[in-house]
Amino acid sequence: MTTLQSRPAPPTAIRPRVVARTGLYALLAANAVIVAVLFADAGFGSNALILIGRLAGLYGALVMAFQLLLVARLPWLDRRIGMDRLTSWHRWTGFTVLWTLLAHLVFITFGYAQLSSLDPVDQLVDLAETTEGVLRAIVAFALIVTVGAVSARWARRRLAYETWHFIHLYTYLAVLLAFSHQVAAGTTFTASTAARAYWYTVWGTALGAVLVGRLVLPLWRNLRHRLRVTAVVAESDTVVSVYVTGRDLDRLPAAAGQFFLWRFLTPGRWWQANPFSLSAAPDGRQLRLTVKTAGEGTAALRRIEPGTRVFAEGPYGAFTTLHRTRPDSLLIAGGVGITPIRALLEDIEGHAVLLYRVTAERDAVLYEELSELAAAKGAQLHLITGPADPDLLAPRELARLVPDIGDRDVFVCGPPGMTAAVLRHLRDMGVPKRQIHFERFSLAG
Repeated sequence: MTTLQSRPAPPTAIRPRVVARTGLYALLAANAVIVAVLFADAGFGSNALILIGRLAGLYGALVMAFQLLLVARLPWLDRRIGMDRLTSWHRWTGFTVLWTLLAHLVFITFGYAQLSSLDPVDQLVDLAETTEGVLRAIVAFALIVTVGAVSARWARRRLAYETWHFIHLYTYLAVLLAFSHQVAAGTTFTASTAARAYWYTVWGTALGAVLVGRLVLPLWRNLRHRLRVTAVVAESDTVVSVYVTGRDLDRLPAAAGQFFLWRFLTPGRWWQANPFSLSAAPDGRQLRLTVKTAGEGTAALRRIEPGTRVFAEGPYGAFTTLHRTRPDSLLIAGGVGITPIRALLEDIEGHAVLLYRVTAERDAVLYEELSELAAAKGAQLHLITGPADPDLLAPRELARLVPDIGDRDVFVCGPPGMTAAVLRHLRDMGVPKRQIHFERFSLAG
């Protein structure tokens, strides 16, 4: 089999993910310093417990605003970091918010109880009744505790996404209540014009980012492109491809490897958003998604009529060639995880090797066109069939199939168990972390 001549590796001095991550860290650190300066400028007072409580509340507010930025779905951040990593960071910062606000509540209550000689419960009731904004803060904290409880892994697994998402929306109400408490009762907020300007800027930026990324940009793109289904093609008994077209698709900033949140505007389905990756590189004329039946929602895709309007949020994801560090690539796919890998194979430059892992040949979705595409690109395609045990993608097998694996970028997409095992094998084989690319294609949470 002939191969394409390898092209020079793309620049690796400054990697996009490192730039974005460093920028986020620097932004958070700079704001943490500003909060400390404004806190000191407001004066310390004489009660240590109240002092600690105030500082905890300020940092809780800062992290809450940062949390909103992480899930604003801003294209610049999403392309460089990926929705899966951003939402994972959002989840962990959420627990930071919970603990800092709990510290704020406890230390403030016990501090004022020391001054008034009331017991902590009576003191909290007294603050809620006599101090403007405190009752709103207590309600906000209760909402955050509720959202945190349903976001715990044991609860998240037991809830439908729509239920979890509906409860999660109360976070925005908690944010507004917390901010109103800060305006009414925050000592640092009321201490100076500079402090007020700073906190209005922080909250305005965070809420504005959410409004733009989650509402304005999707609405604008859908009004501009007016997407609709043009064809539904059964690839097998359990897999279907949906072709979508629209206006000015050459101006839609989608890349091979990315995904959209798709809403097909039919009765009973318009409110369901499903994350499906593109199974072909965008060509400016149409988009294609290929889906395996995994429930009633995905099974219904077979019955969608051509002409059906589509509302698509995205594109999302960092599983693209933007993050390449080497001239040659290894693509590893399992099952229907072949869909973004197939799009990447079409788009990728340099020599590529594709390992496609399925249980049986009949499960190899899009295999015929993969073979044609591999031949046209001068790529090597290996179909690996068999049961999960033994591991046919173990280090020895990977080294046999791809002897120069350490000199390639590796893109991995498949079922969670397979993906985790392959990532572990790549680390054991000494493949540098910067050359390993993967993404979990799912909704936030």
